[in-house]
Amino acid sequence: FYLRLQMTPNELTKLFEISEATWPPAAFHEIEGWVVRDGAGGGQRVSSTTAAELGTLPDIEMAEKAMAALDQPNLFMIRKGEHALDAALDARGYTVKDPVVMYSCPVKDLTGVKPPRVSTFNIFPPLQIMRELWAEGGIGPARINVMLRAKGPKTTVLGRQNDRAAGVAYVGIHQNTAVLHALEVSPDQRRQGVAINIMRAAAHWAQDQGAETLLVLVTQENKGANALYSSLSMQNVGNYHYRIKAA
Repeated sequence: FYLRLQMTPNELTKLFEISEATWPPAAFHEIEGWVVRDGAGGGQRVSSTTAAELGTLPDIEMAEKAMAALDQPNLFMIRKGEHALDAALDARGYTVKDPVVMYSCPVKDLTGVKPPRVSTFNIFPPLQIMRELWAEGGIGPARINVMLRAKGPKTTVLGRQNDRAAGVAYVGIHQNTAVLHALEVSPDQRRQGVAINIMRAAAHWAQDQGAETLLVLVTQENKGANALYSSLSMQNVGNYHYRIKAA
């Protein structure tokens, strides 16, 4: 599916399932046509609510009550084809938040070149220095816990530059697709090839695990990451956004 720029709703649903398997919430609650996620503080993706069936419009108040019971913000994920839900939330005062781009490519497209010697290391569980690098980018213990509870093959990649730890990422695999999450490079080490080395190291590791496709998700506003993935000839295969209501 990674060669097609226009994907069907069913194909996109598959991508969401793969992404969620590699970056899972603490718990799922199925309530009156909704899937309400308990993120345990792990960020928007694992704390959002979605319609159980794509294109349906269940009772929004039921979802709001369920999110309130979890002490989470009223946050919905809107996927391709969910125009009715998007419009209904807009009418209720929900605003668009963090449009996301999904990029994909064959793993083999990134394995033609190996990262320079001792520039990357595959390590799991992540070392303390890796946790500190993530913390610099706002990725704290709750999101580290998301990585730890994911099932299936997984690793973290440490990037080195200028004789120091410079970047980090997490990679999980589900159904022959590797998903790279939480790529962070220290601000003073950027634009020196650290992120590219990490991406290539992730692809080599994924290939060794039998994965055929690499997927990443990034907000539209993250210009640097969008430029990185485009420079690696990864293709935009889908988009989604959130709707949130101020407390």
